[in-house]
Amino acid sequence: MKFESFSRETVILDPSKEMARKVIPSEIRLDPLTGRTARICHFMALKWEKPDFDRLVAGTEKWCPFCPDKVLEVTPCFPQDIIAEGRMQLDDKVLFPNIAPYDSLGAVATLGSIHYIPMTQIEPRRIADSFALALKFFRRLDEIDHPESVYHLINWNYMPASGSSLIHPHLQVFASAFAPNLMREELAAARKYMETNGTNYWDDYSAAEIENGERYLSRIGRINWFSAYAPMGVAGDILAVFEDVCSTRELTEADLLDIADGLVRAMRAYDKMGIYNFNMNLFPGAREDNFTRLHLVFSPRTFFNQALGTPDIGALRNLYNESLCMSFPEDINQTLKPFYQDK
Repeated sequence: MKFESFSRETVILDPSKEMARKVIPSEIRLDPLTGRTARICHFMALKWEKPDFDRLVAGTEKWCPFCPDKVLEVTPCFPQDIIAEGRMQLDDKVLFPNIAPYDSLGAVATLGSIHYIPMTQIEPRRIADSFALALKFFRRLDEIDHPESVYHLINWNYMPASGSSLIHPHLQVFASAFAPNLMREELAAARKYMETNGTNYWDDYSAAEIENGERYLSRIGRINWFSAYAPMGVAGDILAVFEDVCSTRELTEADLLDIADGLVRAMRAYDKMGIYNFNMNLFPGAREDNFTRLHLVFSPRTFFNQALGTPDIGALRNLYNESLCMSFPEDINQTLKPFYQDK
């Protein structure tokens, strides 16, 4: 298992120090699986000011389609040949078709009836139940042998900086026969790794990271949690890798609670930095893709300039797909680790 990096230095004459010579370090890291590069640079303090949440949220519930007074009135239903009852429900969580789908089988699963839940107040059970609704939807697609029921994807955009257009917490749930770009690259690389080495990349990766210890966070159930070596987020990413699980079809109720436990810890940790937005994606294989392992990426999102609303994704990431992280993942790991050690 190779964790490759290339150190760089930029030399400037610093006007704040009478044009004295100043050396600015940076680093380019290669993702061990795909070779995707990530740049560790800028090295700004990982601390942001939170907004006035009362002001940010005020009035948004009046037009929110996911609130309990509207969700069963204004949201669409699936055709009967897909879901006979039109929608799926679990307590106050509701799953229904996405009116702006990413593929032919797109759904939204709400995290319940509460319009705004601060990141540190989202309970594990609420998350686990929403994931359970998503799995129920996927199993239904398998039951009817739908041709798009190949990759079962769950995404979570929490709060506006993550790309969410609604305050009300919800998951994006969809099935597709076409894996998204990065997932497709990872699957191809993992297959090649097994053909070359005779072992599963993700099993080897987890073993290497646990032995190294610099980026390891904790084990919860059958999930190992790490700080990603080559993160995509400006404040690092958290990577969770399942043991002996290839696809979402294999998840149990206990697994969902363990996912929720790890995510809640991530939210608490990043909240301390003043970050209150995140993306989360599942990366599953198809049925019997034993060369991969189901894994999850939690990526905090923020603003470079909150007053201007400057997003943390610019031309480097958007057009080159080259990520930027403002601190070494090993240092970020030391901030995160206490939140994973109180088990």
